[in-house]
Amino acid sequence: MVPVDPVDPVRDFARHLGAERGQSVHTQRAYVGDLRNLMTFARDRGISDLSEVKLSDLRSWLAHQAEHGAARSTLARRAASARAFLRWATRTGLIDADPSLRLVAPQRVKTLPGVLKQDEISAVLDVAAVAADDRDAIHLRDRAILELLYASGIRVGELVGLDIDDLDFASNLVRVMGKGAKERTVPFGGPAANALQGWLRLGRPQVVTAGSGLALFLGRRGGRVDPRQVRSAVHQLVQHVPDAPDVGPHGLRHSAATHLLEGGADLRAVQEMLGHASLATTQIYTHVSVERLRRSYQQAHPRA
Repeated sequence: MVPVDPVDPVRDFARHLGAERGQSVHTQRAYVGDLRNLMTFARDRGISDLSEVKLSDLRSWLAHQAEHGAARSTLARRAASARAFLRWATRTGLIDADPSLRLVAPQRVKTLPGVLKQDEISAVLDVAAVAADDRDAIHLRDRAILELLYASGIRVGELVGLDIDDLDFASNLVRVMGKGAKERTVPFGGPAANALQGWLRLGRPQVVTAGSGLALFLGRRGGRVDPRQVRSAVHQLVQHVPDAPDVGPHGLRHSAATHLLEGGADLRAVQEMLGHASLATTQIYTHVSVERLRRSYQQAHPRA
């Protein structure tokens, strides 16, 4: 008998995600939160053993959340968490049969991601460049971060994990460790290279310490920069551009992909650059471009 416990099986599963599937700590934490919610719901229904969980219980769990206002995206994620956990529990012998095989959650609503227009991106990068004119370490760092995020379309988690030797200035390439510990190489342009060199030459030496190691981007005290600091920097700089949507690092990733496709880049090349496992994930950016075209048509065509 395997007790329905909010800690042990879930923690074992989280360790499996990290050790065998290479999932990030953030992803593990999301799974654990979803599964603890499921375990609590099961106990409240009088279920004392994991093997007693049935498909009807899983459906009731999702319905209960929907009744309390959970978004479709949340329900879809939690259903996926339950399926992954119960599949693992079956494979490892914790339960005899997987009750989630016929579990269906609401489809996620595909919303168009927020993006900056090309002139808005230029304005944000100009703001960052002007701020960096004072040669303050953090201003130099933030300019380099924005330039690299937009130039490469990498995720904020990938950016903060970069080391100096991941940069190849001879070819303007950056080596990135993506989701699932998959490595890829992404190009960046001249402006990003100039900003990165300015940070390495003038900014990083101001804050580097004995404990900094090879971390590319550092905080004021010399430690590796964290995602929260990057998000804060991006939001603050975007706020200086009138009427620009308030986007974070992921918005710069969306913007880079959209502008590449608008400029004629091949969809599969963009997929490889972004590190998407599925081409379907990349295709949402084609919808962004089509939606922009539709708006422009309605505004400009005399017979729209």
